[in-house]
Amino acid sequence: MSTSGAPAPARPPGARRVRGPVLFLGLVAVILAIIIPTVFVPTVLFPPAEPRLDDHGPLPPFALTDHTGAELTRASLEGQVTIVNFIFTRCDTICPVTSMKMRTVQEKTADLAGRIKLLSISVDPAHDTVPVLAAYAARFGADPGRWRFVRGDIAAVRDLVERGLAIGFDDLGGTTASGAPNITHSGHFVLLDQRAHIRGYYDSDDWPRIERLMKHARFLVRRPPGPPPGS
Repeated sequence: MSTSGAPAPARPPGARRVRGPVLFLGLVAVILAIIIPTVFVPTVLFPPAEPRLDDHGPLPPFALTDHTGAELTRASLEGQVTIVNFIFTRCDTICPVTSMKMRTVQEKTADLAGRIKLLSISVDPAHDTVPVLAAYAARFGADPGRWRFVRGDIAAVRDLVERGLAIGFDDLGGTTASGAPNITHSGHFVLLDQRAHIRGYYDSDDWPRIERLMKHARFLVRRPPGPPPGS
């Protein structure tokens, strides 16, 4: 007698519901087998080394004026991490580029707005008055609570930039082909710690170095320097 029309044996109750969870658990096991040895174990057992930042010493005392008309002194920088660069508002080469990069730094460190500050020092203070700097700050979207543009007597600026920060600049006289003043200055950014000590120099032409600068600034927020010996 043919059995071709006989019904198939009944599946045990719940048999259809087993396959999905089994496949899911198998997929989870595969993912864990990949993540544990490649991500979890190296991170936990071999965490990234903390950066070793040089200490180039403290800034000298100074007094300058920012783009809001407020005074800026060395004491103003203490208690926070500060990233410094150098600009002048009539510059049409490096300055707009470095100012845009500083704006990006402002955006990428917004979560630490109260602990990482930004400072742009004008190397053309005779022209860069408070109103001129205020317009320049607005042009680049500077948060006045975080990013200050400063000026002062040229002797005071030169003393801070050249003696304090060890950055050179020079007014060669005349103008460039574009009509901008022929002023040369560094495109480096400088990192200051919470004691207004210089902790590093970063070439702004190399974006990975700016990324490293932000990483080091965050490290200083997490691990602020202790008081000097004997204090």
